[in-house]
Amino acid sequence: MDELAQFNKERWEELASNGIEYARPWLDLDAATARKRIDPENLLGDVAHKDVLLLAGSGGQQSAAFSLLGSRVTVFDLSETQLRSDEETARHYGFDIRTVQEDMRDLSQLETDSYDIVWHAHSLSFVPSATEVFEQVRRVIRNQGVYRIHCTNPFMHGVCEAWNGTGYTVSLPHLDAEYMAEDPRWTFTGRDGETAQIVGPREFRHTFSTVINGLIQNGFNILGFSEEVGDDADAEPGSWEHFTRIIPPWITFVTRYQPGATQ
Repeated sequence: MDELAQFNKERWEELASNGIEYARPWLDLDAATARKRIDPENLLGDVAHKDVLLLAGSGGQQSAAFSLLGSRVTVFDLSETQLRSDEETARHYGFDIRTVQEDMRDLSQLETDSYDIVWHAHSLSFVPSATEVFEQVRRVIRNQGVYRIHCTNPFMHGVCEAWNGTGYTVSLPHLDAEYMAEDPRWTFTGRDGETAQIVGPREFRHTFSTVINGLIQNGFNILGFSEEVGDDADAEPGSWEHFTRIIPPWITFVTRYQPGATQ
């Protein structure tokens, strides 16, 4: 584990320990709510009896949903605290899951051609090279397998979130680069209802061309694409809800691994 992975691991241990939303297990799922949470695009197909890799996707959430729908689940993540949530959630429901603690840039602990679905949680921005991760996924996913990746809209990392009276200022060149926030702290409401401010992990911007070309070059054909746009039409300018009406902060690609199909 290199310096970057160790730093980001420590950040996620603290975020999880303070009850960030992504570390709160889903303990009240049924089949309908599980399906809606893992496949809002309705592109994964039947996941029963499928081998599913949750890449950088721990926290006791998606592992519960996939297991409830009959999948065989492996959770791969840096954070011990997050992985422990998956193990506790599996016991709550009575499921068996596999957990692996490691950096998403190194999937060598996983067998080649071993997963039908790779469900990649919002985490690509925590590594400097998107293509490096896609190459790792290519090795472990099966031919015709589905790779779903949720990531940051690259334009999000170039726009100042402060309202200037008429809009939000574009402040950074549109390049693949480490993103240095003016305030590195993440502000959120913890599980105790109190506001927490915790320094977040290091982040990197990956442009659309980098992500899309990286997927194509590694044999992934895009089945669907979506953007998450805020839905509060009356949000106050300067609020997060208003900002997300102007620029969607997150995007999702659903792809199928079809090596050679685009050559």
